[in-house]
Amino acid sequence: MLIIPAIDIKDGKCVRLQQGEMQSATVFSDQPGQMAAKWKELGAQRLHVVDLNGAFAGKPKNETAIKQIVSAMQGEDGEDIPIQLGGGIRDLETIERYLDDGITWIVIGTAAVKSPGFLHEACDAFPGHIIVALDAKDGKVATDGWSKLTGHDVIDLAKRFQDYGVEAVLYTDIGRDGMLSGVNIDATVKLAKELTIPVIASGGLHNLDDVKKLQAVEEEGIMGVIAGRSIYEGTLDFKKALALTQGS
Repeated sequence: MLIIPAIDIKDGKCVRLQQGEMQSATVFSDQPGQMAAKWKELGAQRLHVVDLNGAFAGKPKNETAIKQIVSAMQGEDGEDIPIQLGGGIRDLETIERYLDDGITWIVIGTAAVKSPGFLHEACDAFPGHIIVALDAKDGKVATDGWSKLTGHDVIDLAKRFQDYGVEAVLYTDIGRDGMLSGVNIDATVKLAKELTIPVIASGGLHNLDDVKKLQAVEEEGIMGVIAGRSIYEGTLDFKKALALTQGS
């Protein structure tokens, strides 16, 4: 199971939010490239990057910082660490540009819910490179930086998007994100059981106990978990989490 460090970018800096509230941003670094290099050095096998300004504006806003991160994750031996990127991606041209820049997977959230046709087109145009992000509260999907709760059932939408050809579903319980209150294991497993594509858990990861709980249900189809505030504030030791998931 992958432990995927998150780098959320706001105004060119690495931050974490609580429950998606921009005004609650805590700045952890003003050097996104250096932060990425740190996680690479510690053994990260994948990185999760979010353009927060982009997510709220509906178009990319932190491309300079993202390019710094891509550069930092490139290996001298040709072994680059793959990056999944989301935030404000609303058209095929932006996807193509990011993939050309070295991003491996594009994460589409709000645009997938509001414009399913766009997600379908993206999956057709860039097979193997599209992840859909479904952010939910009490089983219902939220959009627009979590500011709007829809009537869509998260499992129903995930099944439809699975048929489109997405690589994975990134599932976030927005009631827990950034709160260090523990991953919603039950809801994540319930979703994973309904799908044939893998689920990446997100929201609330706090400590090694959470990692162990997720590991115990990994076979249900949970391929990894996003680690954000927990690894920045030290409630989760990233190297210990990696050792645990890698069986060493």
